[in-house]
Amino acid sequence: MVTKMDKRDRAAIFRERLAAAMTLAGMNQSQLARATWVNRSTIAQLLDPGTTRLPNSQLCADAALALGVSTDWLLGLTERPERPGDAIAAAVQMTHADRTPADDQLLAWYREATGYKIRHVPAALPDLLKTEALLRWDYDGFFGKTVEQAISAAHERLDLLRARGSDHEIALPMQELRALAAGEGSYRDLSRDLRAEQLEHLAHLTDEFFPSLRLFLYDARRLYSAPITIFGPRVGVIYVGRFYLAFRESTRLRSLTEHFDWLVREASIDARDVAAHVRSLTLA
Repeated sequence: MVTKMDKRDRAAIFRERLAAAMTLAGMNQSQLARATWVNRSTIAQLLDPGTTRLPNSQLCADAALALGVSTDWLLGLTERPERPGDAIAAAVQMTHADRTPADDQLLAWYREATGYKIRHVPAALPDLLKTEALLRWDYDGFFGKTVEQAISAAHERLDLLRARGSDHEIALPMQELRALAAGEGSYRDLSRDLRAEQLEHLAHLTDEFFPSLRLFLYDARRLYSAPITIFGPRVGVIYVGRFYLAFRESTRLRSLTEHFDWLVREASIDARDVAAHVRSLTLA
């Protein structure tokens, strides 16, 4: 049901929002008048609390354009001041992905989410759970960040866990750990000793940090997920390779969270049982 607003109320909203937008933009009446091609007295009348004057559509649109807000917001039709294009740009951002735990953007999102739960579906074994030896093997010769930077960044995220700064939930395909134990796929050239050390390290971490760290294993034959990270209520990120797609709009964040929660509900190995499962894997 649409509720009709009295002209006096709409004029008051317009007047308040126009004044607020002018203050934020650092624009006075004369400057706004020049930007909208009207007399200064016209702007003064719109801002006069003793009148109920509203602008015509041309002036309203010109004022919104000059002030960087939407006409709907000026007229009290929405609570969001951004123009539609600006709102979309703010809600969805594409940023470069360095594919390293020392990625500055990734670390910035982790710091922004301090105190909130972080939900993560990694593209492979998370760097947070890797041994230093595996990080060196994985990033040796990698273009961009140095191995030492990668190790330092991974340690920083572990420190967040130790400080109980943020809870972490991770959903990982159980096939990833089977490949690690068998020395298959991306782990084909990793020695048996390093793989054994890595599995025990992972089991130890899931024991040590539970319940602040909860790792769930799902069956990739039944379930699928792109790599995603949800940084509390702040931002949800989908990893597409060279880029991150970052979402800040609440509806999109809720959808990503529901997807993650579905993976957890359907997980084959619960977080409480992961350490035992990892130690039961047979090394090739």
